[in-house]
Amino acid sequence: MKCPYCGGSQDKVIDSREIRDGEATKRRRQCNECGKRFTTYEEIEERRQMVVKKDGRREPYDRGKILRGLQTACHKRNVDVDVLMRITEEIDREIINRSDREIASVEIGEMVMARLRELDHVAYVRYASVYRQFRDVTQFRELVDVLGYEERERPQQRQPRLPYEA
Repeated sequence: MKCPYCGGSQDKVIDSREIRDGEATKRRRQCNECGKRFTTYEEIEERRQMVVKKDGRREPYDRGKILRGLQTACHKRNVDVDVLMRITEEIDREIINRSDREIASVEIGEMVMARLRELDHVAYVRYASVYRQFRDVTQFRELVDVLGYEERERPQQRQPRLPYEA
């Protein structure tokens, strides 16, 4: 490590400790040439994923956009924020663990839609209408019809009756 005082290239590590919950290492060093001490920080270089937009533009991956999209779709729905955080974490892990450094925005949208479809049909339709750029009510109707058909075909699970349904 190059000394910031004299430019010497030989030093020794005097102290080393983990910081930020093991995400980085702080090292106290002493230059062998001038004897002055200095601090260095070492951390894992995160791979920056790039998102390829529909028009071909590329932008850095931002997990915050996934969470904001989920929150918008689930606005005024009975969906716990912790569930949205968990979904965001799942998708984030899936994207980061890919061997490619690029992912199409379409793939991310499909990941979000798949999870919303299981979570809440209203939120799913909201998200799909923006994501798939619905132009008229016919597209809404077709999507809702598909969801209704799936509901009818799915074996009925016994739902507990709420007091006001008795």
